[in-house]
Amino acid sequence: MAISNPAATASFACKAELTRGRLHPESESLTRTAFQRDRDRIIHCNAFRRLKYKTQVFVYHEGDYFRTRLTHSLEVAQIARSIARVLGLDEDLAEALALAHDLGHTPFGHAGEHALDNCMAEYGGFDHNAQTLRIITKLEERYVSFDGLNLSWEMLEGIVKHNGPVLRSGDTVEDLPRAIAEYAVTQDLELHTYASAEAQVAALADDIAYNNHDIDDGLRAGLFTVDDLLAVPLVGEVFREAFDAAPMAEEGRIVYEAIRSLIGRMVNDLIGETQVRIKKSGLASVADVRAMDGPLVAFSPEMRENDAALKAFLFERMYRHYRVNRMTSKARRIVKNLFEILHEEPELLPPEWQVGCDGPKSLKTARRVCDFIAGMTDRFAILEHRRLFDLNAEA
Repeated sequence: MAISNPAATASFACKAELTRGRLHPESESLTRTAFQRDRDRIIHCNAFRRLKYKTQVFVYHEGDYFRTRLTHSLEVAQIARSIARVLGLDEDLAEALALAHDLGHTPFGHAGEHALDNCMAEYGGFDHNAQTLRIITKLEERYVSFDGLNLSWEMLEGIVKHNGPVLRSGDTVEDLPRAIAEYAVTQDLELHTYASAEAQVAALADDIAYNNHDIDDGLRAGLFTVDDLLAVPLVGEVFREAFDAAPMAEEGRIVYEAIRSLIGRMVNDLIGETQVRIKKSGLASVADVRAMDGPLVAFSPEMRENDAALKAFLFERMYRHYRVNRMTSKARRIVKNLFEILHEEPELLPPEWQVGCDGPKSLKTARRVCDFIAGMTDRFAILEHRRLFDLNAEA
């Protein structure tokens, strides 16, 4: 008998005992719900461990204090669990989706993703959400009976629809990233609808986490100052309150208090706005959530404006800072160089990665090389580039 999660009290929550199941049938766990089992499979997979050395903004060797994809995913999971608990949703599903949401990211953050997407332009492009789906349904090789992790339908749906429906009006499956289009033939993930409330919570917990930890990392790196933040709506207000409350404290402690308060404000706003939408919508089931014309889980209009202002500040003052530009320029060249040489000379790939290639510059070889590079950590990509292009480096 399937185990339920008694904490999932909302009528529109995903119910673990009512999961739509797994592509490859398995017997139920005697000790864990379906979504707890999904979470555990994510934590134990190879792609999750590699997040330790995949970065958000800074390359791994630039400092021990900056976030990595792993620490970011843990922060997202904590925020997602807290929100899901208050809303009566399944915390385990929200946590599992939060832990899995970045598995498909390349080395070097968005710089690496853009570079790989350009390299794959003639072969279907690259999308990190689609790559996450590819990892959990195909590339992870841990189990005897199937490729991938054989996660629940609700997990796959939440990962693919991380940013909402992927099939909008007029779109066809052929318009989707290749990995999603290929999987859609195998299993219907209802790509035209919104995902569960748990998936929506995980997506906005991602926003809350990276906005706030980028403030922290940007200050630590000296890319901007506290004074610069005072002009940003809401952020400036929160920082002023923190400094007024403890004027004699060390600046680092006050910054931490301000960021903690800012996270709290964003979380509380999200919960409040979502509760208003719940009351207005009269939801009775998770199917009602999926059938809505817009998201159920959302910030208030005012917080959306504040969030947009903070993103604009970080884009200008952090993501486009000349020091970050220098790093991203090097990162793009590393990814581009690796793709070009391995696509042209697939015999340079490790033997297990040569399987599935069918000669230089072909579609299958491009896909295989793409998977190989996307799975790299920052430091492995740098080392592999050195091995292939530095004549003095050991092969």
